[in-house]
Amino acid sequence: MAFMMGHAGMAALAVRYLRPSGTPAPAVAAQPDPMPRPELRSVRADEQPPPAPRELRRVLGRFAGGVTVITARGADGGPPAGFACQSFASLSLDPPLVVFMVGRASTTWPRIARAGVFCVNVLGAGHSALCKAFAVSGAQAADKFAGVRHGPSPVTGSPLLAGVPAWVDCTVHAVHTGGDHLIVVGRVEALGADEEGTAAREGPLIFYRSTFGTFTALDP
Repeated sequence: MAFMMGHAGMAALAVRYLRPSGTPAPAVAAQPDPMPRPELRSVRADEQPPPAPRELRRVLGRFAGGVTVITARGADGGPPAGFACQSFASLSLDPPLVVFMVGRASTTWPRIARAGVFCVNVLGAGHSALCKAFAVSGAQAADKFAGVRHGPSPVTGSPLLAGVPAWVDCTVHAVHTGGDHLIVVGRVEALGADEEGTAAREGPLIFYRSTFGTFTALDP
């Protein structure tokens, strides 16, 4: 399976995780730092500084979005991996591609990269507790799947969580760097939706201004 990797440094690191275990690393030339240090210079009196991360988070938090859990089977017999992800979107219809973003400091992403596949589990309105369970990190993230019912997705075998309103089964297609995050593109191998279950009737789980909410359709 070939992977299209972007922007040298971090993408090369992702390739290391995507290679089968025991495969020697190919000889490559030294790559430039994908995030070079800015040159020091005097700031003009009329120059506006970039927005602070806190302000960026406050303003962009007013963009409501759905919530997913990205999962992958354990590589080399290890436990499965998963994390809560709001930054998921459809990317292309032909070829069928989706995309999600993950922090470069994530300890879950390397495990997904090693698997080379993942499943996007779209969460419903009643899944806020499930989302919180997969949002933990560090020592608390020892076993996110404890007590969570799931089975293998049909193509990649990634964990498909029980009761989700929709799912998308993918192989890793490309990885690009984007500041302090990685942009992971997945090629859709299979997908499905529960059109009549409880999750379908309740609607999606929405995240807005650091708070969970639900969706209510407006009359046309």
